[in-house]
Amino acid sequence: MGPYPTWPDPEDLKGMPQWCVLPMEVSMKNVLIVDDARSIRNEVTDVLTRAGYNVTEAADGAEALAYLAGQAAVNLVVLDVNMPGMNGLDVLDRIQLEHKARNIPVLMLTTEAERVLVERAKKAGAKGWLLKPIKAELLISTVARLSL
Repeated sequence: MGPYPTWPDPEDLKGMPQWCVLPMEVSMKNVLIVDDARSIRNEVTDVLTRAGYNVTEAADGAEALAYLAGQAAVNLVVLDVNMPGMNGLDVLDRIQLEHKARNIPVLMLTTEAERVLVERAKKAGAKGWLLKPIKAELLISTVARLSL
């Protein structure tokens, strides 16, 4: 057995279609990735899709806010800090202050490590802060914890 528990037991899966191996509770989770870098969105989408998540991408804060305004089925937002137009901290503020999505957990994913930024995000309601480059196992475990 690997670092992540599997359901059902692998022995029970012999001869079953591949789609049966996704844990039911993970396969129903919807994650919104917000990053202006297409390569990061692609990488995060690939990692989380392979882990059984449904992923939607937004290229900037305005696109993310518009998506959240029309969606009730998002379990987690993964949000970059440095984006043109509206940065991730401003998006987080808008979500928390005026948006119906304020109860959706937000995970910041960024190259920034300044304590002031981390504290600002925490005060604004972010539930986690991960640094790029992406470490797949850490991303998956963090997303699993936050998207319960």
